[in-house]
Amino acid sequence: MAYTAFEQMRLDNLERFGEDLGPVQPAFPACGEPNGLKSAALRFLREECEGLRFDRKKELLERKTGVLLGKSLRKGQIPYNMQMDADRLSLERALGVFIDSGVSEDAYMVYYCFLEMFLGCYGRSKKMVELLSEYEENGSSLLLKHRDHYSHSVYVFALGLAIYESNAAFRREFKRFYGFDTDEGNRRQRRSAANAFLEFWGLTSLFHDIGYPFELPYEQVLSYFEVDRQERGAGCPYLVYRNIGTLTGLDEAAQTRFRELYGRRFETVGALLAHDLAGKLGGAYGFDEAFMRDVIESKPVSPEDYGYFMDHAVFSAARLCRELCRGGARDLTKMHVDALSAIVLHNSIFKFKVNYYKDKNPKPPLRMDQHPLAWMLMLCDELQCWDRTAYGRNSRTELHPLGVRFDFSNEAIRGSYHYDLAEREKIDAFIVKYRAWEEGGEKGKAPRLKAYSDMAEKEQRFVADIRKIVDTAECPLSVEPDLRPVNRENKHTYLSDSSFMHLYDFAVALHGRSLPPTATVQEMERRFERMSLAYQLSTLGRARSFSGFLDALGCFFTDRPVDYDMVTQFTPEQVELIAPMEHERWVREHQERGWQQGDDYQHLPVRASLRERKKARAALREQLRMHELAMDGELTPEAVYAHYLALPEREQGKDWKPFNTMLALLKKFDGLRIYKL
Repeated sequence: MAYTAFEQMRLDNLERFGEDLGPVQPAFPACGEPNGLKSAALRFLREECEGLRFDRKKELLERKTGVLLGKSLRKGQIPYNMQMDADRLSLERALGVFIDSGVSEDAYMVYYCFLEMFLGCYGRSKKMVELLSEYEENGSSLLLKHRDHYSHSVYVFALGLAIYESNAAFRREFKRFYGFDTDEGNRRQRRSAANAFLEFWGLTSLFHDIGYPFELPYEQVLSYFEVDRQERGAGCPYLVYRNIGTLTGLDEAAQTRFRELYGRRFETVGALLAHDLAGKLGGAYGFDEAFMRDVIESKPVSPEDYGYFMDHAVFSAARLCRELCRGGARDLTKMHVDALSAIVLHNSIFKFKVNYYKDKNPKPPLRMDQHPLAWMLMLCDELQCWDRTAYGRNSRTELHPLGVRFDFSNEAIRGSYHYDLAEREKIDAFIVKYRAWEEGGEKGKAPRLKAYSDMAEKEQRFVADIRKIVDTAECPLSVEPDLRPVNRENKHTYLSDSSFMHLYDFAVALHGRSLPPTATVQEMERRFERMSLAYQLSTLGRARSFSGFLDALGCFFTDRPVDYDMVTQFTPEQVELIAPMEHERWVREHQERGWQQGDDYQHLPVRASLRERKKARAALREQLRMHELAMDGELTPEAVYAHYLALPEREQGKDWKPFNTMLALLKKFDGLRIYKL
């Protein structure tokens, strides 16, 4: 039973009303390959993470007092654990949508879910993740080499979930490392371990690259002087960071907490992580705490000692640590520190300062039992090289895989990486050069066509390098390249262009449309945050679809100055097109989330005064997850459109009036406007 709180609510309703009214278990999404990435990742969320964030004390208090502590559209409408199940379902659906599309707007939804669920509130942490995407999109074209790290991180997150779900050896080592019972038959311990992995793997994977805004300016300066020189950094100006302690220093609360955990005082993130890594890996790799601390703390201020490379991983770990400490460090654990130390290792420190993987005789690769989170991060970070937007000048001309098909069966990883069939001429030319190199005695360097050659050549450089970094003995890895036509239909890209902060602004404005014109942005945001995660995502989904609606109208939104006529109100003709599209989005969303069609909540007996009866019926609707405007069965476009036409005029208005109101509210947000072509 995947969503146990839904099931408990169903049983409570059966006892209360004498008939089986729901809620129903939401259907598992269509996933294609049964052992593929999407199937394995979503199966982990659904089947292994039962009881995620449940609170037994709150459950008992609800049964004792009869007062519900969960939040749906409003507070107090559903049991607390049912809200937690709805949150997990939201994450499952958001991740599934992202895996299908790979676009950054859908990656944003995954980040939003995770931040709300595990860091408390997206609004407080949004700049941490939005800045990465903003910086990459606007500044990375100045670099010679750079590819997307925003959607990349969500793919890495999904890969880790899929590997955990499919590889018993990793599950065993993770459980052993963190003190869980390794017996797979111990259901409670199995769920607890999976829930812990979800939280701390999420912190590790989703935020391992948030330090790139520190590395990008450094690379931009180097790129400016890189045209005519041969040796990186030599004889050219370069940046270093000063006053770094403002980022890496630990406040008094954090120092106190880490002293409780480790029995000694740490004043900086670097000192803390050096202690952690020396304890885990120092004996096996021959380094001590002083060495590791010097490496971590000198990278931002002495890049000349590291080949003139700036390591974003150091900044990522420090930035995430600061975010974790924002609400006070009381709840931090050693697993939080493990997430941070995995992040600080992943880019260059392990490869070049611990095991020296490019040497003729490198030290052994990292085993999963030595640092499970670091092992998983380095493996998935290397595997995730497909479907990454190329920003750098050289990166845009290289050949990278556009897609992948994974098979995780038999506790192995088999990847078929898809390259653009339209690049066959370039690939054929490489094959001719490579064969000539072979026939000529393999003298000199082998021809390369990044990244195709790393997978296609007999040296299998792609897999060979991964095996030098992480031990794959218990997780066999093989890859192959193939050619396919490009298919971008699932990306749903449109002319509208803006930042994710504006996607959030759209949603806040939509939800705040009933507030008076004098309402401030802060008031609208507070109102938005009072909804549950599921309803916030629903509103974000409406905002996310808005670019598609505008595209159908020959309009677009942007925050850049353009010479087009601004749209201040939608015409009746435009409304006739928008409204059915929004209704179809709403109907599909509700069916995917397990809502069923019906109006029993309007007629069943409720215990409430006449004045409170409307609120009670609204709460019952949430408890049944039933709506009179929802649809059951197959949702063909024709059936949904007929359903829309049959709605009363008042209900049809709900599908388009919010957008007209939103146009006025958007003026409160800086720069974002809608134009017609």
